[in-house]
Amino acid sequence: MAKKNKSDKDALVYSTSKDTMAGLFAGLNVTNDDTLEMAKAKDDVVRVWIDRKRRGGKAAVIIKGIRGTNLQLTELAKFLKSKCGVGGAAKDGEIIIQGSQRDKVMKLLQEKGYTDVKASGGG
Repeated sequence: MAKKNKSDKDALVYSTSKDTMAGLFAGLNVTNDDTLEMAKAKDDVVRVWIDRKRRGGKAAVIIKGIRGTNLQLTELAKFLKSKCGVGGAAKDGEIIIQGSQRDKVMKLLQEKGYTDVKASGGG
């Protein structure tokens, strides 16, 4: 049996200490304002279309062109899913909303501040 290093025993496994947590997240500059405030540049073109050919033959709204981290896309997807009352996911830089909800999704995105939202393909 291999001998364990002393440094393994000293490793922090779990702590709720505010000092420890502050030290772990000291390099991150995350504020509550950053959660849903993605890069909303005027040159971003957000494409929203209905896909009826994939996903088990059921309609799905696919949203592409939104810049942001995976966490930000997931939060935006959660917001859209709750407002539309359907399921969906955020993966591979796109948001998928179940059902034929394109017009509602476009309206919600415009209310969120995305100025260049365009319907593409499908009907």
